Amino acid sequence: MNVMEKLIEVSRFLKNGGIEDSAKEAEILITETLQISKTRLYSSDLEISEDISKNIDSLIIRRAKREPLQYVIGHVEFCGLRINVGRGVLIPRPETELLVKEALKTVASYRLQTTSSKKQGSELRTPPPKVSLPLVTPCSPLKILDLCTGSGCIAIALARYLPDAMVYGVDKSETAISYSIKNSFDNGIKNVYFVVGDLFGPVGDTRFDCIVSNPPYISRLKIPYLQKEIKDYEPVDAFDGGEDGLYFYRRIIKEAPEYLKERGHVVLEIGHDQADDVEKMAREAGFGDIRFAKDYAGIRRVFIGRPRK
Repeated sequence: MNVMEKLIEVSRFLKNGGIEDSAKEAEILITETLQISKTRLYSSDLEISEDISKNIDSLIIRRAKREPLQYVIGHVEFCGLRINVGRGVLIPRPETELLVKEALKTVASYRLQTTSSKKQGSELRTPPPKVSLPLVTPCSPLKILDLCTGSGCIAIALARYLPDAMVYGVDKSETAISYSIKNSFDNGIKNVYFVVGDLFGPVGDTRFDCIVSNPPYISRLKIPYLQKEIKDYEPVDAFDGGEDGLYFYRRIIKEAPEYLKERGHVVLEIGHDQADDVEKMAREAGFGDIRFAKDYAGIRRVFIGRPRK
């Protein structure tokens, strides 16, 4: 069968199955299966074998059942990285790239401030940890902690752009951690370490320059109304934020000061309507220098703040 004929067939099948952007998804499924570019797809008379055609058919059947496209092809692009995903791990969203961007900006500003303080003779309070993460690493001037790391996309992206830092990712899901480890290896990122645990549980007395997180923040009451791709396939624990969606923010904001170095910051992705609640709880917990970063729709989607020492 000619590849263009297969493209039309796949697009029609997906459209009949209720997939909204069927033409685009057909392109992705075929180019991924054949490992060809979109340009070659439309500029060649490539013939595909019956076996490959059947393989494509098996994929589109999965997609028509509302399995997320990212699970079907097995990966997603995030901050220029190829992140493996599958059942049991949350799919990285494009908007989470804003969290990475703001964390990098925050770290850059933090470095300027700490360098200035050292020049003035004011050393940072960085007591040696009594208990360290289970990893022997070279001494790193910068330590970052990613809570609820999932696929590891945030931690790996930060480690990539901060090669002199050591980044740690924590998640209570063993499945998620297995994906994050694979993703770090596949992307050639060596300055990142992943561990199974509940939030700050595995880090002992280690203190960090920056704590980041995209925690579960969907209200449990809203989960039954989510898209089928989300509620029926992605792990519920990865987006269930308790009855009001704020469970993990309460824990992180309350506990974070004990794990931050002086001048260290917390950077969190938040839901579209959670900025006021998160700001209130942060101020009550003694946070200052609070600001929010807005997404392209003008919605406050990333919280940045630091505890007053």
